[in-house]
Amino acid sequence: METSEFKPFIPADKKLPELTVTSIITGVILAVVFGAANAYLGLRVGMTVSASIPAAVISMGVIRMILKRDSILENNIVQTIGSAGESLAAGAIFTLPALFMWAKEFGEKSPSLLTITMIALIGGLLGVFFMIPLRHALIVKEHGTLPYPEGQACSEVLIAGEEGGKKAGIVFKGLGIAALYKFIADGLKLFPSEVDYSIGAYKGSGIGGDVLPALLGVGYICGPRVGAVLTAGGFLAWFVLMPLFVLLGGSTVIFPATVSISEVFANGGTWGLWSNYIRYVGAGALATAGIISLIKNLPLIAKTFAQAFKGFGSKSESNDRLSSELPMNIIMIIVGVLAIALWLIPSIPVNFVGAIIIIIFGFFFATVSSRMVGIVGSSNNPVSGMAIATLLIATIILKATGKIGFAGMTSAISIGSIICIIAAIAGDTSQDLKTGYIIGSTPKAQQIGEVIGVAISAITIGGVLYLLNAAWGYGSSELPAPQATLMKLVVEGIMSGNLPWNLVFVGVAITITAELIQIPSLVFAIGLYLPIHLSLPILIGGLVRWFFERKKAEETEEQAKARATKVEAGVLYSSGLIAGEGIVGILLAVFAVIKVGGKSLGDIVDISGAVNLGNLGGIVFFALLIVSMCLIIREKKTK
Repeated sequence: METSEFKPFIPADKKLPELTVTSIITGVILAVVFGAANAYLGLRVGMTVSASIPAAVISMGVIRMILKRDSILENNIVQTIGSAGESLAAGAIFTLPALFMWAKEFGEKSPSLLTITMIALIGGLLGVFFMIPLRHALIVKEHGTLPYPEGQACSEVLIAGEEGGKKAGIVFKGLGIAALYKFIADGLKLFPSEVDYSIGAYKGSGIGGDVLPALLGVGYICGPRVGAVLTAGGFLAWFVLMPLFVLLGGSTVIFPATVSISEVFANGGTWGLWSNYIRYVGAGALATAGIISLIKNLPLIAKTFAQAFKGFGSKSESNDRLSSELPMNIIMIIVGVLAIALWLIPSIPVNFVGAIIIIIFGFFFATVSSRMVGIVGSSNNPVSGMAIATLLIATIILKATGKIGFAGMTSAISIGSIICIIAAIAGDTSQDLKTGYIIGSTPKAQQIGEVIGVAISAITIGGVLYLLNAAWGYGSSELPAPQATLMKLVVEGIMSGNLPWNLVFVGVAITITAELIQIPSLVFAIGLYLPIHLSLPILIGGLVRWFFERKKAEETEEQAKARATKVEAGVLYSSGLIAGEGIVGILLAVFAVIKVGGKSLGDIVDISGAVNLGNLGGIVFFALLIVSMCLIIREKKTK
């Protein structure tokens, strides 16, 4: 469907404030906030959430209600810039923490802030500039074919802007409650944020939960199905595999542990079993699930690439505001400069071969990502599968050309990181441009907004990664960094072969079994890899959503609208919970590294030595958090 046939919300001949100082500053603030919050969330649970809708809602609350300005196009620029921060953070945290972990293991220096910034900046810019030439082919010509679900949803939120103040209020309520809760739990440490129980009668098993707001919010947004499958993977690990290790292992020594299974359990308990065995089983399951996801989409990928390449660089014949884009010749020059920069900038551990791999695979996966998110949505975009496939090929090529050891592994993960960021940003850019196409934004203004969002996020993500590493360290119980650990294991396995392959192949077999019985293998594998303590609160959030969604049969149209309004309120409140915990999580990381009189600020505010409510206190507070969510949802009724 061409532009002339489709009528956007704001027509081409109408001009409203769009790329203004207000929209840029607001968007930049949200990019930093949601980028940092999503980085913390992804490093903790291995999953990130889209920031487009909460950014749009907060934008309407700030610009419309506080600043008394009324421009839907300004609001769209804010969410465009803001969502770029979340997408870039997702690509970065799935890979770059591996560099910190290797630096610690090999006694090398951690990657510099300049290295992280350049990797993030070049990956983000390539993601934007690879997607822009596809806009007319994918967004305009196939408007009636490719739905771009997140883009459509965001446009509906923006068009329903007269409710922006009320909706923004729900987000801010969630943000404030989560911030206070997180500070009480992990700042004051009035109660443990992780409730943990070992089951003595069933040796090797254990159960518990991280009673935190972000996990409840993630569960509500993802829904009961995802929460159930995720928890099923955790149950398999903690109630089947780990007890089997204890029951059958005895005096057996299984690499990578250097002592018998009975000694591992006696000294480390359930966490010793998880760290020595289960995470390798989970890594095999996760890698296989990512590759299967990619293979299942190969027909779509091939079709996507062929169709998109035909339309690459095509333009609308009209010269109105809605067809204004960044010039193609400028884009090609910038891409060429970025390719040379990858090769020649000393702080980027990528050689000439690596730069070629990035440009070829980057363009391919940007094209694939841009179209696939239009069909299946950003949440189902197999970015991790693309990153794993790239890592496998890049590591094999680097090893064959003699680049091995620490230098070879850091080069491989840098290549994979840039590809991961390219795919994530290309998908985000296409969703944002779809939103803009529906409401009538100027494409050029949005594209500039994407570049601004990427640049700001690239500058700040290095500081966030350094801060979190200094506070807790990647691979710790506070920041398990599951995706980055997986990428690290993939590269190590190819470079040195020093992996417990039998455990890895157990994970491979489990994923194949899940596929054969039609269980969503990627979600199941994440649940198998992560401690069950992260899955259970997500399941609870999903069950809350199920409770409010369950009465669908035989309801009137008015009842259906009321139910949809309640569910939407829950999504907005959940977005606030995630953002609030992420912000305070970053604040507590600052407290952990700042010293006052020989003690960290974190130790100074810690009152657990005087008052500690224990596991029961954690359960009670989490129950109160669930009640607050239910109350917020119930009060949102259509009049």
